[in-house]
Amino acid sequence: MFENRLRSLRSKFGGFEVDTVWIIQPENRRYLSGFRASDGQLTESSGSLFISLDQALLLTDSRYTTQAEHEAPGFEVITHKQGAVNALSEIFDRLHSRRLGFEAGYLIWEVYQKAQEKASQHSPPVELIPLSSMVEDMREIKEPQEVETLSRSAQLISDVLAKLIEELSPGQVEKDMAWRIETLIRQHGADGPAFPPIVASGPNSALPHAVPTSKRLEKGEPVILDVGAIVDGYCSDMTRTVFLGEPTEDLKEIYRIVREAQLTAIELVRPDMETTEADSLAREIIKKAGFGNFFGHSLGHGIGLATHESPAVGPLKPKVLQEGMVFTIEPGIYLPGKGGVRLEQMVTLEHRRARVLTGNENFYSF
Repeated sequence: MFENRLRSLRSKFGGFEVDTVWIIQPENRRYLSGFRASDGQLTESSGSLFISLDQALLLTDSRYTTQAEHEAPGFEVITHKQGAVNALSEIFDRLHSRRLGFEAGYLIWEVYQKAQEKASQHSPPVELIPLSSMVEDMREIKEPQEVETLSRSAQLISDVLAKLIEELSPGQVEKDMAWRIETLIRQHGADGPAFPPIVASGPNSALPHAVPTSKRLEKGEPVILDVGAIVDGYCSDMTRTVFLGEPTEDLKEIYRIVREAQLTAIELVRPDMETTEADSLAREIIKKAGFGNFFGHSLGHGIGLATHESPAVGPLKPKVLQEGMVFTIEPGIYLPGKGGVRLEQMVTLEHRRARVLTGNENFYSF
């Protein structure tokens, strides 16, 4: 698996005019090598990959040496005490690098400046080449084993959300329910949550990415539950909007519209369709119903080793959908001060249509 990925990556070197690539983004690092360590924050790194046409190095420190040797057998593991930048001269010599590609969207400015200094002072000088989406584009099309893992992650989070919805009742606190979700995720065997759970009730549900508060759930109001889990490194993401008791007629109306938009998109999305067209399948329904100004985000996003990855399924930057892609379909309507509805399913494109990976429970038929 990793040999094939490296072979595919190296086939891109000519197009990007590089002879070596430097990979530091955790998801890309894991995708290419199998090394699972994560970075604590943007200024910390558990390791770097340096890949040339005939060599593959994993540079790390002593905290991760044993783990790297176990998880990335296809890479030569080098333990370094002073970090990747201070090892660049050694790396350049070992790999005979003259044009080093780096992840422009991830390398912070301070590190870039130091790397540029090392590269320019090297003999002969090495040119740093910014790369955009080189590995991310490879990750768009999931291999069969990736789809299988994503399916397990989707089923797990479906079970978790179904369990939580059974437990919901008026008077419970948003923050408490968010913590309950995290507990259930781990009890069901996941590595952990894919992102902090969203529990947003009443007016808070009008905030697409609301942070759980001390607000108590009340009868009749919408409660948006947006949750995800990580299983063997792969993320899931799903959303349900539920009501504790009978909702008002206007809330029923926007729920019906959102559900129609979602079902239409799931039914009609196809490989070879542009992402902008897929987005419009749902957006036009919401717009014609008079709520176009209240659906501000994209229809969906790719999902895999990261919760949000390519392709973005939205009204901007068209990209052609292909079989093997896995992404979400999550239309929503948000009425400020009143409440909102979002419904989200994970799908994969196969056999010329979308197959839903998340569960089909906890929808209303008002």
